[in-house]
Parts: sequence; structure tokens; C-alpha cells
Amino acid sequence: MRVWPIGLRARVSAAFALGALILSACVSLVSYESTRNTLFGERERAAIRATYYDAMVVGAGLNSADPNVLEAMLALDTGSDRYVLVYWEGRWHSRSADLAADGAVPVGLQEMTASGESGAQRIRRDGQPALIVGIPLLGGAVFYEIFSLAELQRTLQTLALVLTAVAIMVAAAGAAVGWYVTRHALHPLTAVAEAARGIAGGDLTTRINPDTEPDLAPLSDAFNDMADQLSRRLERDRRFAADVSHELRSPLQTLEAAASVLHKRRDTLDDRSAAAITLVTAEVARFQALVNDLLELARSDRPAHREQVDVPELAQRVCRSRSLPADLVEVAPGTPRFWYVDKRRVEQALGNLIDNANRYGGGAVTVRVGAGFLEVDDEGPGVAEKDRTIIFDRFVRGPAANFRGGTDGTGLGLAIVAGHAAAHGGDASVSERPGGGARFRFTLPGFETP
Repeated sequence: MRVWPIGLRARVSAAFALGALILSACVSLVSYESTRNTLFGERERAAIRATYYDAMVVGAGLNSADPNVLEAMLALDTGSDRYVLVYWEGRWHSRSADLAADGAVPVGLQEMTASGESGAQRIRRDGQPALIVGIPLLGGAVFYEIFSLAELQRTLQTLALVLTAVAIMVAAAGAAVGWYVTRHALHPLTAVAEAARGIAGGDLTTRINPDTEPDLAPLSDAFNDMADQLSRRLERDRRFAADVSHELRSPLQTLEAAASVLHKRRDTLDDRSAAAITLVTAEVARFQALVNDLLELARSDRPAHREQVDVPELAQRVCRSRSLPADLVEVAPGTPRFWYVDKRRVEQALGNLIDNANRYGGGAVTVRVGAGFLEVDDEGPGVAEKDRTIIFDRFVRGPAANFRGGTDGTGLGLAIVAGHAAAHGGDASVSERPGGGARFRFTLPGFETP
């Protein structure tokens, strides 16, 4: 099973979120415990004060001339969340019939009050938290009062939910801050990536401003220095190819002229000499084509000279120059007739695509002119998907990558097509033709703009 790597932005955002969650959780826990202890403490103190007051009232009633414990208990205003018990003369007295007096008071608290000490203890009554306070009275009586803590418990539960929601929101805010921070922190790297893509796309003038991000100035300087060196090296290579090709043209023309003279007289020579002359003439012509293509490649990085061109007519003319019918050209509906393009480059690129179809694809079957693109379909074996990019590299020929020989091509035709497309800001590509064969496309962005 493939494990997808987690990006830097996601890791930083997760770290911010985790840190914010831990911090907010700690703050929430401390706040909850502090609030809980404060509320319970205040509740206990208020309960003890109320119990002492009620105990004084009940004690006064029991010390009267005609003591009546029930009457004394009914004189108390306890509400619905307080319950009163009195242990007097060996019996439990309660004004609530549903209160089991003997089970409501913990044994430990009974022993404490029996020894003459007051006390309080938290208990659970009917599944709800409660506080019971016991106070000894004169005459051996003990007064107990039970306070319900259910409302306080609900308040604390609400507080816990609120603090949990706050912790989650703080974590989400931390993740958002992390995403925002990394977005701005990685912006200079995005600029570097865009500049690298620009250079890879052929724009060797792309540079990075070191002043944009002072902390990344060394990276910007190194990138710009690399781009300068690459530009200088490519310029040296271009000049070298152009100079070599130019210097070879003169001796090649001499060889071509001499071979042409010998070729015209091959009928007067013996068979071996005539075959040798034919071979030399063919190789000189192929060498001449190679030199011309190298010169064209050396000039391919120059800007395109755009002018108004009747592209459908140009496509028909290219077909006729290769002994193909003009009706091979199909013009897509809505395609403008006149384009602003480099006439020489478009003509050569289209010619190279047709020549490539004739050499490797069994012949061109359709030349299609559409809005901003030219296509050439052939009926050959097609191009394997893994070879559809490298086929436009230099000295790669035929339907299979890295195939050299077997034809009279130079292996530079499709590389020239790609160079002319790049000069127009477009590209060259190949795909599978419906019904079999290959479809080569040459795009020309901005073809309607002078």
C-alpha cells in the first residue's frame, strides 16, 4: 500500500493545531478545576451557615416547655432542594415521608456527631450529588440537613462543554494560523519554483529578486547565479552549433557540387564506382540536411517574428510542395483564416510534421487547422505513451524512442517543431489518433494578437 507523504504546510499546521489544543486543554482543565473548587467551597460554606441557623431554630423548639420536633422542623423554610433530619431520643424524625432517615446519613458522620462534633460530607442521593451537614444539639439531639448539588453539577457540566468547545475552536484557530503562516513563509519558495518552471520552459531571463525575502537572499543569489551560468552555457552551445554548422556549409557545398558532377557521370563508371558515387551523394545530402537543421536549432531561441499569415493557404501550399493533395487540409469551424505568427517557423514546423508522418507513420492522412493549433494525423503504429515526451528531444527518431538509422532523417525534425512552438509560447505534443496512428499537435497561443 502506497503511503502518501505529508506536505510541509500540513505538518506545520498540524503542529500549530496540536500546540494550541494542548495549551487550551491545559488552560481549560485548570480553569475548570479552579471554578469547581470555588463553587463547591462557596456552596459548602453557605450550606453550613444555613444548617447552623436551622439547627438553632429546631434546638429552641426542642428546649421549650412542650417540645414538638415535627412542629419545630415544619417551621423551617428549606425549599425543595433541602431535606431536614433530627435524631432525638433514639429516633429519627423527618418531615419528608420518602426520606429513609436511617440510610440517608453516613455511619461515619453519625459517629462524629454522636461524639459531640459537627461535620459535613458529600454523598449521592437518588443518583444525584448532595451535601449533608450534621450539628449536635442540647439534650443529645442531632440536627442533619441535606443540600442537593444537582444544579451545581449541571452548571459544571455546562462549563465543561463550553471549555471543550473553546479548546476545539482554539485548536482550529491554531491550524488556520499555521496554514496562514506557512503560506506566507513558503511564498518565497513558491516564487523559486515558478522561476524554475520558467527556466525549464525556456525563459532564461527569469530571475528572483533577493530583496523580496532577506532571509532567503542566499538561496535567491544561488538560484540567479545558476540561471546566469545556465544561460551562458546554453548561449555558448548555441553559438558553437551555429559556428560549426556555418563553417561546415562551405566545404559541404563544395562536396555537394563535386558529388553532383560525379553522380551525373556515374553511367561512364563501373558498377562499384557508380554505387559508391550514389552512396556518397546521398550521404552528402543527408549531411547537408543535418547542418541546416543544426543551424535552425541554433536560431530557434530567437523571438518569433509575427506577421499576418493565411494559415489554411499556407498548410495547403506545404502539402502541395510534398506532392500531397491540398484537400488533405481540414479547417475546423470558426477558425480565423489569418493568424499573426512567424510564417517561416510555422511553415517549417508543419513541413517537418508531414515529413515525420511520411517517414515513420505510413503517410499523413489529415492536416487539421484549428483555432491556435495545427495537427497532423498519420496511419502508422503510433507512439508509445512513455515516449511521447522524449520523442521531441534531439536525435530521437521514428515511432520508438532512441531509434537511429533505417531512414534518411536527421533526428532533429521534431526538436525543431518543439523549438518553433516554444518561440510562439506554445508547445508540441503527440497523442493517439482515433482509429489508430498518431496525432501530432503544434499549438500557437496568441495567434490573433499582432
